Amino acid sequence: MPARDFVVGLDVGTGKVAAVVAQMDQEAPNIIGVGVAANKGMRKGVVVDIEGTARAVQDAVGRAERMAGVTTRSVYLSIAGAHIASFNNRGVVAVTAEDKEITEADVQRVIEAARVFNLPSDREIIHVLPREFIVDGYDGVRDPVGMMGVRLEVEAQIVTGAVTSVQNLLKSIYKAGLEVDDVILAPLASGESALQSAEKDLGVAIVDIGAGTTDVAIFEQGSLWYAGVVPLGGDHITSDVAVGLRTPVNQAEKIKIECGTALAEDASDDSMVSIPNMGGTGKREISERMLASIIEARAREIFGLVANEIKKSGYPSVVPGGAVLTGGTASMKGVLELCARSLDMPVRLGTPRGVEGLKDIVSGPAFATAVGMVLFASRDRSRAQVMKRETRTGGSVFGRIRNAFRELF
Repeated sequence: MPARDFVVGLDVGTGKVAAVVAQMDQEAPNIIGVGVAANKGMRKGVVVDIEGTARAVQDAVGRAERMAGVTTRSVYLSIAGAHIASFNNRGVVAVTAEDKEITEADVQRVIEAARVFNLPSDREIIHVLPREFIVDGYDGVRDPVGMMGVRLEVEAQIVTGAVTSVQNLLKSIYKAGLEVDDVILAPLASGESALQSAEKDLGVAIVDIGAGTTDVAIFEQGSLWYAGVVPLGGDHITSDVAVGLRTPVNQAEKIKIECGTALAEDASDDSMVSIPNMGGTGKREISERMLASIIEARAREIFGLVANEIKKSGYPSVVPGGAVLTGGTASMKGVLELCARSLDMPVRLGTPRGVEGLKDIVSGPAFATAVGMVLFASRDRSRAQVMKRETRTGGSVFGRIRNAFRELF
């Protein structure tokens, strides 16, 4: 199969790496390969072991390749972590055409103008995402091309990350023998697969509960309004279970998945859970309610921080579309109800949509980001110049980093 006929979405997370291979020669991306591998090389979304992360990437991509029957050369890569930050900025330009018709070149110039601000040397721009355009003082314009005007403005959401974190993530990918087509913010990708267009227009929050962090993003009028990160995730729940029950972490994860619930009121004092002791010295039993009380305490803390993040965003009102939960922890019993109570808004489970083929394999919320990368890539060819950072020219910090790694690897 020619390389141009398929793309690979790669979600490199704290707990796992997920790779999705999709054919792009059909109306909707056709999933033909899926690979998942445990990742011990990251902490809170940041690479702490380059070799370990590279091995996890090789493992996940290799599995997806074998399933798809193709060889991968490059990937669309997700990025997240506690180092991610976002803020709003405005760009202004004069329309230069004699007839005052706004062109695509004017749009590109105003987006470039929004990139001009005092950026610390240790930060790198990941995305410049237009929220709305303003033509001669009239706001709410989504696509100004073809309109008449003398002054064009843009309100843009600027997403940045730590340069060193970006460097280490890219180095891991290149050590795995792959190149990077583009880097996409993880909650932006999750929103691409799990949110409906009507929700994005109305206003909705996506909460992606990863292993090490929880990503929070707000969409309004079809575009990203805010992005933030909570430095807690599913691994913290697992750690609490391991410490509280004095059992190995791997057993705590299994117990959490198989027997856990995020609402202690739904658990029974009479139903018992078998807990392996440390050192393999036998087992003991505890009630489901005791297990649930440990899980609920940490889950409440996570959703409390999510609520604070939404408040910190400065969103002017209650998010009308509610929240959509993605990530592996979102599938746990009681999580949706607890989130709805904590955020005081409607909450639903976000599952990937808009793809064909092996969609049953990637139907869970844990694959929202990886599938979103594929969807993003499929639309990237026709619309994405305003949705992606400038990685082609090598003029940005990211471009120089990528070119340097190409030479090394």
